[in-house]
Amino acid sequence: MTHDAAGLALTLPDARSAETWDAATRAFLAHGAATPELLGDLLARIPGFAMGHAARGLMLMLLARAELIPAAAADLAAARAAAAQGGANMRERRYVEALEAFLAGRPSAAAAIMARTARAHPGDAMAAKFAQAILFILGDAPAMRREAEAALAPASGLGPDHALHGFVLGQAAFAREETGDYAAAETAGRAGLDLAPDDAWGLHAVAHVMDMTGRAGDGVRLLAGQSSRWAHCNNFGLHVWWHLALFHIDGGRPMAALRLYDARIRATPSDDYRDIANAASLLMRLELEGVAVGGRWEELGALAAARVEDGCLVFADLHYLMALNRSGRAAEAAAITARIARDAQGLDHDQHEVCALAGLAAARGLNAFRAGRWAEAARALRAGLPQLWRIGGSHAQRDVIERIAIEAALRAGDVDGAGAMLDDRAARRGGEDGYGARRRAALETRRAEMRAMATAAE
Repeated sequence: MTHDAAGLALTLPDARSAETWDAATRAFLAHGAATPELLGDLLARIPGFAMGHAARGLMLMLLARAELIPAAAADLAAARAAAAQGGANMRERRYVEALEAFLAGRPSAAAAIMARTARAHPGDAMAAKFAQAILFILGDAPAMRREAEAALAPASGLGPDHALHGFVLGQAAFAREETGDYAAAETAGRAGLDLAPDDAWGLHAVAHVMDMTGRAGDGVRLLAGQSSRWAHCNNFGLHVWWHLALFHIDGGRPMAALRLYDARIRATPSDDYRDIANAASLLMRLELEGVAVGGRWEELGALAAARVEDGCLVFADLHYLMALNRSGRAAEAAAITARIARDAQGLDHDQHEVCALAGLAAARGLNAFRAGRWAEAARALRAGLPQLWRIGGSHAQRDVIERIAIEAALRAGDVDGAGAMLDDRAARRGGEDGYGARRRAALETRRAEMRAMATAAE
């Protein structure tokens, strides 16, 4: 029996293995590319470490890839076997239970287990991070905020004396931003970066604040020339580059964003759903700004075509559908929409409820937009917007679907509907951004055109 850096008991035989666990925990919080290597090394040496297997399985499930489910299930089997042989304490068993819930199609239950684990075992930074990570993919910002604030409370054991407190502040920053508390979010994020300069999550939380408050120039200054802060990252680093590209678009420099797409965001081919989502949403934003993106959709469409039956995460499905539609893969687009419709009839997976409440309406709206049925697209997408948070991701990520809904209304001549969506969007943000200003101008132009047409018809 050993202990981790927070003084919590570990069913590990020696200090070396405990140090490897501590390094894996820090790497996980930092979205470090070294995380799987560290965990793999630990489990190769100590194959009976139940919590290590459960943690790896949870990480695999967060990747939302159907082909990784068997590997996560194998980790669960190994974790159960180790626990059955007495190789797990109470905290370690809770990790195993969380993986069981996730594999059973109940990530919401997995998040709740991890949240309770963090509270029951003060100082468990990994449990707190797992809770936020799962709640993030579920889109449950209020719960993220609740758990993030709990992690900052004295009883959490994750306060200023904890070695990973900077990362805890970064998590609080993101949760505060997603619940509209922009000033408190920026304060926490910057304080966290002072303690953990390599906290890409905290850095990206501050970037989110600037996105939501219409401060594109500040966002560029935050990120430009700072890539050393996320050079250690796994593909989350590509998401930080994505944020920089968004600031360029917002600031009226779309070609700078397109250059980042080629040089950073899609410089290395990847079929990770997060990478496809970054790419698809960026190309869609550029097209809505009138930028021709050439054949860049073809690569994404080919990757998305292999994901039609995944069904792991509605957020991923909708970005796959976007790529399929824009690359002209009508058959695959129809197939993924049909599968979302089937899933919407089921009750055996959390994501099936998401399909019913938000995913199917959004999918049908995206398909109508592809076909040029603007009024139908606007109706379907607008009807789904109140429940869109359920697909997961952030406000900034989901905003692309809101932009498509606004564009559809404008093209349909529904200037009042477009205006109402712009007003609602602005009310949820901390300031008017470049996109909102440009679309309001486009709305007034459309109004003038419609008045001129009405006058000419008299």
